[in-house]
Amino acid sequence: MAEGDWWFDLSTKQVVQDDKAGKAADRLGPYPSREAAEHALETVQQRNEAADKWDDN
Repeated sequence: MAEGDWWFDLSTKQVVQDDKAGKAADRLGPYPSREAAEHALETVQQRNEAADKWDDN
């Protein structure tokens, strides 16, 4: 398994590793594994929904 952090590149919609990561404004992460980075958009959605529920209280 490759070492280093993984990122989800918002401009290319691809998972990339540290040495291939683009601009910080165009990526989500870091994630500890490729699999976690592949689910970045789902993670963001879940966190946003949880924050919205918290805001409603």
